[in-house]
Parts: sequence; structure tokens; C-alpha cells
Amino acid sequence: MRRPQSYTEGEAAASQHENRRWKLPSERLVLLVLAALLAAALIVIYRLAFANLMINETLQSLKEENEALRKHLSDGKHLKCAAGWEIHGEKCYYFNTTKSSWNVSRAGCKDKGGDLVKIDSREEQIFLERRLRDKMEEAEDKFWIGLTDSEEEGRWVWVDGSPLDTGLTFWSHKEPDDHTETNPAGEDCVRMGERGGAADLKCWFDKSCNNPHKSICEKSAETR
Repeated sequence: MRRPQSYTEGEAAASQHENRRWKLPSERLVLLVLAALLAAALIVIYRLAFANLMINETLQSLKEENEALRKHLSDGKHLKCAAGWEIHGEKCYYFNTTKSSWNVSRAGCKDKGGDLVKIDSREEQIFLERRLRDKMEEAEDKFWIGLTDSEEEGRWVWVDGSPLDTGLTFWSHKEPDDHTETNPAGEDCVRMGERGGAADLKCWFDKSCNNPHKSICEKSAETR
């Protein structure tokens, strides 16, 4: 009578072993599903955080533009620009669509009574960055501004001789890089613009001064 009992115990042991064998893959499957869900959740969180950042930047830009406009209106000044120039604040801007070197572009601005633009504030960068989105036809369709380190490498100076304020710069990622592969002389002049818009307004790029680009001229607005 004990022999059948031993057989039953053997069957039970085999059954438990089989259950454990199937249990392990099931646990792994659960872990894989949980890992996939966690990865998906992280992607959603990242996208929401990025969208929130862009919304905050847009709101800040709108706030700064609104404050600048209110200040301009409260000044009570009646300012004007010559034909072909755009007024913003107390300055006039000319977006020259003829491509030429940095020096030739600057000479063209001077012939019009101004100079290549000097960017004095974040609010001015906001204005220019947004205007260029409408004027650029392709990714490389950028505009010269009045910033150069042609006299001393790494010492960036505006066309009026004033040094670049390091607390007010809008260099794109990894710029300036003074790239020398295509031009041994390096890149000593600055162009700006991102056709699709720039994150946190960062759209300055150093480039060889001899490259042909469009340009932004600037001069003070006239009082009527």
C-alpha cells in the first residue's frame, strides 16, 4: 500500500518543478512589460516637460514684447523710418536680401546711414529672431550682424567698438567653433537666424567673413 503513495509524492514533486519552470518566464514577461511601460511614461514626461518649456519661453517673449511696446507708447515720441526700413522701439532696421561678404554688407549699411545691427537686449533679439523666421527661405539663408573677432581671435566686438556682453549672448549649440576645414583663416564674423525658430533665441553662428549672406542694417529712428 505504500508504493502508490510514493508514486503520488513523485508526481507532486514533478508538478511543482514544472510550475516553477513556467513561473520564471512569466515573471520575466511581467518585468519586460513593466519596463516598457516605464520607458513609455518617461517619454511622455519628457515631451510634456519640453512642451511646457516652449510655452513658458513663448509667454516670456510675449511679455517682454508687450512691455517694450508699452514703454514705446508711453514715451510719447513720434518716430519714423525711411522707406524700406522697419521701426522697432527707437531703431530702424533694414533687412538686406542681397547676399555679400560681411565687409561689403557693412559698407552697404553705412551707405544707407546706418551700420550692421548691434543687439543690445534680449527684447531686440526676440524681435530679430522672429522677423528672420519670415524672411529666411532655407536653413542656410542667414543674416550677418555687426559682431566680429577678426582683430583678435576670441575677443568678440560690435561694429561700434564695444565688447560683447558675455551675459547677453545667443550662440547656437557649440558655437562659436572657428571652423577651419573649409577656410584656413577660420570664422570671424557672425550670422544669425533659424528658419524653424530657435530654442531660447540661440541662433548666432560664427562664419568666414568672406561668405555671402544677407544682412541686417540698423540706425536710430527719426523724430517727426
